[in-house]
Amino acid sequence: MRVGCGGSRWAGGRLAASAQWSRSTFGRKQRPRFEPFTGLRYRLDILRRRSTSLDDVIAPPYDVIDPTERAALAGRSPYNAVHLELPVDNPDHHLDRYQAARHLLETWRSEDVIGEDDEPSFYRYRMSYRDEHGAARQTSGVIGALGLAVPGEGDVLPHERTMPKPKGDRLQLLRECKANLSPVWGLTLTRGISSASDTSGPPAAAATDDGGVEHELWRVTEPGAVEEISALVTSAPVVIADGHHRFETALAYQEERRTATGGLPGDYDVVMALVVELADDELVVRPIHRLLSGLPDGFDLQEALGPRFYLSHLDHPDPRRLALDMGDEPAMALVTKGGKWLLRPRPETVAAAGVDVDSGLLDVALAELPDHDVAYEPGWDRAVDAVEQGTAQAAVLLRPASVAAIAEAAHEGLRMPPKTTFFHPKPRTGMVLRPVRG
Repeated sequence: MRVGCGGSRWAGGRLAASAQWSRSTFGRKQRPRFEPFTGLRYRLDILRRRSTSLDDVIAPPYDVIDPTERAALAGRSPYNAVHLELPVDNPDHHLDRYQAARHLLETWRSEDVIGEDDEPSFYRYRMSYRDEHGAARQTSGVIGALGLAVPGEGDVLPHERTMPKPKGDRLQLLRECKANLSPVWGLTLTRGISSASDTSGPPAAAATDDGGVEHELWRVTEPGAVEEISALVTSAPVVIADGHHRFETALAYQEERRTATGGLPGDYDVVMALVVELADDELVVRPIHRLLSGLPDGFDLQEALGPRFYLSHLDHPDPRRLALDMGDEPAMALVTKGGKWLLRPRPETVAAAGVDVDSGLLDVALAELPDHDVAYEPGWDRAVDAVEQGTAQAAVLLRPASVAAIAEAAHEGLRMPPKTTFFHPKPRTGMVLRPVRG
């Protein structure tokens, strides 16, 4: 992303404190729609016959897979979901990558590698893992079909402002495959969704990803449980936590299909979504750090940031202590080849931003720098490595937004600045797919 003086600023901020907040109405124009669907899932017995397990075929969402990981996943199994999520051209069959993905999905279905469930279901989904302190954690929710609504016209709302991003890639993949491959992640303001269905029996599917996160899925078909889940989700707004781009792509496809069908309803009116309670015990929120490059040679970044932040130089060389220093201060951290500094915002910076999350405070300062490039990196160690290896001139390490701050913004119908949150862990592509017919 190229930014500089005069560039656009995020629209977000402190509750009712600044005109920069983008407010979304919570008026009851349209309650969220949430319903079961007939999912497509890997047939575990067929995988076993082909010496493959579910561990071998799940993949992260497309937007967190780098080329190296994509190659590793593709090499793990010819049935790995990355072949659908991030397809490549098939010159043997004269297919472009989108056609290749469709052909592959059709082949897997014809070979019964992937099959359709026998009736509509909700899918209870649980991720079990350990956090950065080694404590056992779980994130539990329900995968279903969430109604599409244009932001501001219903009760499905983005939680942070998004940056422009081409929709053509995902839209063409949806056109060809006619399936939701990975779920949007929504947060409900209603309690009870995590315990709304029985998980005492064995899961219908279970897999462990490369990070040691265990993913488990149960089908929910009992009418009473289905009705309870639907009622819980439709009783309050759903905030899009992750997958804004997938949601916007689904909206574009819906508009396209409605135009083609004369406005008839169809599978394109909903999108596959994992809905989780907006609660501290269900979520781990990590920051997204900034990598800066393209600044003029010899530019004094520390001096340029001085009017917006109090800078404290760190004498110790160990980057592993940065998180402790940031938490003790509290402060952001600036890393360059010349050293490391803590950044504490000046009062006038907070006033100008109208926000007390690091992403918004930093945006005020970055908008005043000469033209430069900004990249986004959720891993602090990779951010520091980028500076040490010379692929970035500087890294600014941010602190995570709290679940309480996200909840407060959601209740007030406010959007946080772009690239504020990174929700961990990520649900895996391949646990269940949703066909989109018509």
